[in-house]
Amino acid sequence: MKFKIYAFLIVVLIFSGCKKETQTKEIELSKFNELFRPQYHFSPPKNWMNDPNGMVFLDGEYHLFYQYFPDSTVWGPMHWGHAISRDLVHWEHLPIALEPDEHGWIFSGSAVIDHNNTSGLGTEENPAMIAIFTYHDPVGEKEQRDDFQTQGIAYSTDKGRTWKKYEQNPVLKNPGIRDFRDPKVMWFENEDGKGKWLMSLAVWDKISFYSSPNLLDWTFESDFNPDWAAYGGVWECPDLFPLKTEDGTEKWILFVSINPGGPQGGSATQYFVGDFDGKTFTTESKEIKWLDYGADNYAGVTWSNIPESDGRRIFIGWMSNWQYAQVVPTSPWRSAMTIPRNLELVIKGSDFLVASRPVKEIEKLRVESKIATGHEFNLENELVELDLVPEKQEFNITFLNNKNENVKLEVKDGQLIFDRSQSGITDFNDEFDNIHTIPLKGLSINTIRVFLDRSSVEVFINGGEITITELIFPSENFSKVRLEGFKHENVIHYLKSIW
Repeated sequence: MKFKIYAFLIVVLIFSGCKKETQTKEIELSKFNELFRPQYHFSPPKNWMNDPNGMVFLDGEYHLFYQYFPDSTVWGPMHWGHAISRDLVHWEHLPIALEPDEHGWIFSGSAVIDHNNTSGLGTEENPAMIAIFTYHDPVGEKEQRDDFQTQGIAYSTDKGRTWKKYEQNPVLKNPGIRDFRDPKVMWFENEDGKGKWLMSLAVWDKISFYSSPNLLDWTFESDFNPDWAAYGGVWECPDLFPLKTEDGTEKWILFVSINPGGPQGGSATQYFVGDFDGKTFTTESKEIKWLDYGADNYAGVTWSNIPESDGRRIFIGWMSNWQYAQVVPTSPWRSAMTIPRNLELVIKGSDFLVASRPVKEIEKLRVESKIATGHEFNLENELVELDLVPEKQEFNITFLNNKNENVKLEVKDGQLIFDRSQSGITDFNDEFDNIHTIPLKGLSINTIRVFLDRSSVEVFINGGEITITELIFPSENFSKVRLEGFKHENVIHYLKSIW
């Protein structure tokens, strides 16, 4: 009998090792060269991905966790996928970090480094990386209970390679609200030097703030839900953090993703600029602000634990829209992330806005830069970055291919218009080929930066004061760009693949 047990264990161990080796080989052998596969945006090797989660920096590594279903290309029981990068550009895929358990599926959340070992889950010499996430109990949901979402934690003491769930999960129970999720946690330090953990939590149509001395015991602080905000759908994926302008003025920024109700329909991210005293967030502005005016930037949040010597607030978003995310024509994977962006606070008149600017690291992908003269020129590479200066305030940028497919960005009658209706495959969803408009409200456009990948276009106006992120699915690569209303000399950068 003992021999049989030992033999069984050996077989299990061998099988487990072979399975891991097979998964590794799949990742290594995959050329990431399928039709529509992004070449300089993060995407999973295969299957479904959505919200970025648990973004944290530690010892030279940017950790990107994400909502992941390893068994299908459509949404299902959520796990946390995992990847790391040393430069925000090239990514190493790691094994799944968190899997569903008896408490439920693993929905969105965040991660922090517990430097002071407030939780007792690490040591002062080796602080724990702690993930804070939503448990989603599918049984409770099916029974139509209102308390099926709770908050749990897991911890790692080996730089996120292995994880252990906290034995007394959940750490924050549900008071009876169906949508009670997406905890974003940060360390808040008062002027007297005393600190506490703060959680921003999406609670149906408001953001609730909780505090904790140790990440284990949480106390309600306040709610935020002004009557003038965008309420077209449920609020999700909050993020709270301070930013300073060039003159040193500090304001607090609160991100709230909303689905549906975005400026182009479906999902999008609004933000609020205000003040936070450790308990309550307030804002004097009563204008809805969108982080991105395109259709395909959702659920984005920022990295925690970025060193003070760096000083940036770095963001990444899920590059899709819930209107059609599960039916876009990609295989064997679904979804990608935006280019990582550095967020900066800009004063515009008497108001503030958050500008999104591609991180400088993306420039290391440039393999050739050319001055493009004239109004039309051929593209020598499918991966393109354009730096353009308008000559007029009405202009047109058009990408074309040999099948008469095109993507057009133009300014006309005081509006910025993005037209992907003739961009290629669009019939998988009735909303995808809509023409998207953005009111400029008198804004003068001085610079435009455009990133073209195999299945996406990202546009940054005036250093990211207006940002547009859009998916496209041309049946062949765009081989030409036509410019109208621009100066004759513009810069085109050809980029290399990160894979």
